[in-house]
Amino acid sequence: MASVALRGVRKDFGRTQVIKGVDLEIADREFVVFVGPSGCGKSTLLRLIAGLEDASAGEIEIGGRVVNTMAPKDRNIAMVFQNYALYPHMTVARNMGFGLRAARLPAAEIERRVRAAADMLGLADLLDRRPGALSGGQRQRVAMGRAIVRDPQVFLFDEPLSNLDAQLRTQVRTEIKKLHQQVRTTAIYVTHDQVEAMTLADRIVLLRDGRVEQVGTPTALFERPVNRFVAGFIGSPAMNFIPARLEGAEIVLPGMRLPCPALAHRGGDGAVTLGIRPEDIWAGEDSLRAPVACRFEAVAGVVEPMGSEALVMTQVGGVDVQVRLIGRAHPRAGERLRLAMDPAQIHVFDGASGVSLR
Repeated sequence: MASVALRGVRKDFGRTQVIKGVDLEIADREFVVFVGPSGCGKSTLLRLIAGLEDASAGEIEIGGRVVNTMAPKDRNIAMVFQNYALYPHMTVARNMGFGLRAARLPAAEIERRVRAAADMLGLADLLDRRPGALSGGQRQRVAMGRAIVRDPQVFLFDEPLSNLDAQLRTQVRTEIKKLHQQVRTTAIYVTHDQVEAMTLADRIVLLRDGRVEQVGTPTALFERPVNRFVAGFIGSPAMNFIPARLEGAEIVLPGMRLPCPALAHRGGDGAVTLGIRPEDIWAGEDSLRAPVACRFEAVAGVVEPMGSEALVMTQVGGVDVQVRLIGRAHPRAGERLRLAMDPAQIHVFDGASGVSLR
């Protein structure tokens, strides 16, 4: 078991700066997810921790030891890749035990570890099969088993579910979370999928352009985003953004003036962006729970029925706004809706910098 620390870590490829000074502390046994859009540097950061890339500056510490000059094999980490990287001519058992045989562990110890990992992952009946006879989910479990048997200080996962279909992703995601609860080893997981990040992480590290935008629990990033980028990235469907003006303690939109006393201390007026999540816009009788100033009417545009709920596209002040309606009775396109914004869930961002003003 081990903590992981990054201090001023930077990575340059020629004149291109990919990681731009990252400071991060990951506690022992914590499950941390690196998430962000393509090209943000999350996989590069993972490769730096693994030793597959050399840091241009800064220190990487695993278990209290600075590992910048250590080879990957000496860092006592195990990595699960997006590509399963299984040997097609070897059985599941031999694939899982390959690293242990390379380390010249006794045969009895290898068999014990392989069987223990196979029992944990539901692979006990598949040990004599070859990868070609396995499903995608089973292959990914074999790849995880190969990492588990090494008994590492840190698990590294590099988008391990990208090659699986939607149903298998959900299944294997649950297995990964269950696995971490059993083995309680420090884990760092990279994904571009914010749903994976929200469901798996103890803490999320949200990256953009090689920098950390925010670190916190999934709830903290969802409820208290530090800026518009975080607010728009975390949450599905994404947060709605509406251009507005701040006048004293009121947010002014076309046809609406929303009281916002929490911002009265700022003083002065200025352009802001109002943020509201689709599920925080109430409809029908529920809209009467909101103050009168927060109520409005709109016309349903595109309606996306999803069984027990529906996503409805409408407009507020000429801006497209998505509303999430719970229930099996869905409106039709062109129907007039009575709506209201939950005043407790309104976010306000500076119009120029995008920084949260709440």
